[in-house]
Amino acid sequence: MTGLSLKTTRKSYLSMFFCLVLLLVIFVLHVGVGSVYISPWDVVRAIANHPAEEYQRWIVWNLRLPRSLIAPVAGGMLGLAGAMIQALTRNPLAEPSLTGVTSGSILSLVIWLVFVPNVETRPVLLPLVALAGGIGAIVVVYSITNRLKDGPFVLVLKGIIVSAVLSSASSLFLVQNNDKLPTVMLWMIGSLNAKVWSDWSTLWPWAVLTLPLGLLCARTANIVQLGDDVAVGLGVHVQRARLLLFCVAALLTASAVSVVGAIGFIGLVGPHIARRIVGNNAFRAFPMSMLVSACLLLIADFVTQLAGLVFGDVASGIPVGAVTALFGAPFFLYLISKTRQ
Repeated sequence: MTGLSLKTTRKSYLSMFFCLVLLLVIFVLHVGVGSVYISPWDVVRAIANHPAEEYQRWIVWNLRLPRSLIAPVAGGMLGLAGAMIQALTRNPLAEPSLTGVTSGSILSLVIWLVFVPNVETRPVLLPLVALAGGIGAIVVVYSITNRLKDGPFVLVLKGIIVSAVLSSASSLFLVQNNDKLPTVMLWMIGSLNAKVWSDWSTLWPWAVLTLPLGLLCARTANIVQLGDDVAVGLGVHVQRARLLLFCVAALLTASAVSVVGAIGFIGLVGPHIARRIVGNNAFRAFPMSMLVSACLLLIADFVTQLAGLVFGDVASGIPVGAVTALFGAPFFLYLISKTRQ
């Protein structure tokens, strides 16, 4: 039994290492793609501040690196959040949007765009506004949950109800102010277009805080997945454990959505693929979900970049959320069919 466990652990670490190498390769390719192609070796040299041509260093550092850094970090945050929600509900079809955070972020953006004058001159504040709305949604769900001893499905159901109410409020504001719809739509779909260093500055502190916090919840997630009776027998306060997983997952989601918008399916597909590779043990599934989801979002954005180059103006500016939905929806239907079987 020990030998089998050791073999499984070794296989898991090897899979994570391979995924990390793949992520680095995709990252370099992603930085190099654009209207001006830069070879992988020249990308590495430009990042190291020893470019073959000075313009390559300028393009890499000023135009491409922020987007290429935001994509894997935001993808990893959504993937970890999805893995936590799926562990909490013991449901492979759950995803981060069930926390209500996404709708809270969108509503705060809508209110900001509608009621703050000359908001177009301060676009740098939009991620912070979205983050505030997401955290506000966490507080709302927490205040409802804190009064009742909820099971996992009731907890998520409350998140869905809060999400529906907040989405309805956003729709009401947009009906009366449809001139704000184009800006809000990019956040509702999810996009990495025109990301700059200020967006990265908004994201990375939250990533440094929430990603380790999420990984530290692995033991709690493993116990929660065993069921209430076993968890109580192990001395775990089940309601507090659920609330911890829910709030950390919601904070991960809020931080990512505040910069990249409501990119769908990454938090669903990434954890599912990770569990197929390393199993259900959260100590392995959580970091693998981060790596797989980071790769998926970077690949999806790489596809949008290539589409813009191949099809020109017709495909230029495609939000990455449209690509993740295009490939994620069939995968979701596949999961549903497997679950029914």
